[in-house]
Amino acid sequence: MSYIHCLRGLGSGHEYPADQLMNLDPIDNRPVEVVLDLKRLEREQPQLAWYHPKRRDMWRFGALLPLDIENPDDCCHIVTLGEGHTPLREYADHALARKLGLRLQIKDEGKAEPGYGANPTQSFKDRGMAMTVSMARRFGVRKLAVPTQGNAGDSLLEYALAGGLEAAVIMPVDTPMPIQGRAAALALRHSKVTLELIEGTIREAGARMREHQLPQGYFNVATFQEPGWRIEGKKTLGLELTEPAAGETRWRVPDAIVYPTGGGTGVLGMWKAFSELQALGLIGCERPRMICVQAAATAPLVEAWARGAADTAAVTPGKTLCVGLNVPGGVGHFKVLEVIRASGGCAVSVAEADVERALSAVWRDKHWWICPEGAACLAALEPLADLGALRPGERVVVVNTGSLEKSLPDVRRFL
Repeated sequence: MSYIHCLRGLGSGHEYPADQLMNLDPIDNRPVEVVLDLKRLEREQPQLAWYHPKRRDMWRFGALLPLDIENPDDCCHIVTLGEGHTPLREYADHALARKLGLRLQIKDEGKAEPGYGANPTQSFKDRGMAMTVSMARRFGVRKLAVPTQGNAGDSLLEYALAGGLEAAVIMPVDTPMPIQGRAAALALRHSKVTLELIEGTIREAGARMREHQLPQGYFNVATFQEPGWRIEGKKTLGLELTEPAAGETRWRVPDAIVYPTGGGTGVLGMWKAFSELQALGLIGCERPRMICVQAAATAPLVEAWARGAADTAAVTPGKTLCVGLNVPGGVGHFKVLEVIRASGGCAVSVAEADVERALSAVWRDKHWWICPEGAACLAALEPLADLGALRPGERVVVVNTGSLEKSLPDVRRFL
């Protein structure tokens, strides 16, 4: 399969064959990642022959992904709906950007913009699910299941149906109605779709999946549970933030990335992208400070980071407008904490009132469809500046993970 060398346990470091279909590492029940043979890639595709910047989707990175869309043996498995290559919006008139002289940019994974790719379900989850469904097809897997706070389930249904696979989605009853309604409509119209609504959060949804769907032969593609596939899709976020701007040739990382973090797949994906780019000689050892933002109502990473703990302890979930952040614990959080510390970053939480104010302000000022999770990152900017985590003259990227309209009608009163 393309340039995959092996799978490797994120905790144990143990290597497994590239063609082994697995979930968590059996040694320690922690996630695994895909390891690429970058020396062979560089030898066989020198001078960035693997890079296809004219493509307007995430597959522009060719053989730096587990499936290379330019390779006929891989292309037949790939399900692509235009995901990735999303706009990077300049926010020069943001009050803090003006005050500190920051170059503040918004990586907008939500609303489509002419001239760019477009995540079909208006969420960053499309990157991971495009890769997951494509890799599942490569392995001959026909039934996929995911517990979700909303967007991952929406995305899985979109790609599974496009790829001819069965999909089971288990989501909390308080999932935003646009997502819940769309999933319900697909379940009514397609025999290959199963939807279950449960009380609780993604934790309870995961328990229901293990109890009910997995014994029916579904393959678990929950966060970090598949063999590194979703990390590889989210890796493209980091690649896009680093690739040369129009008219330039130099690859360069931002100074800081402010990222709304639930399970943390995107953090690990971006970090992996930077390591691979360094191995290919496109960047040096420089890394952006990885800043993880959580809702104050449910902030296991923030609590663990403040304690200096090596891993999170499960917390009691609260109530938050940022439903994608309502994740009380995560099997990959130990690695997210490692990345935060290695990058010189931090983890901060944001109160609901501050999220609401930021949501109102960005809508009033820019009419951008920033989701609550993205608004949480904007709300975190001022306290981050007070902490010295953002510095004058730096390039700071806030990742907006989805479109505001997916949270309607819950957010209407703030607009």
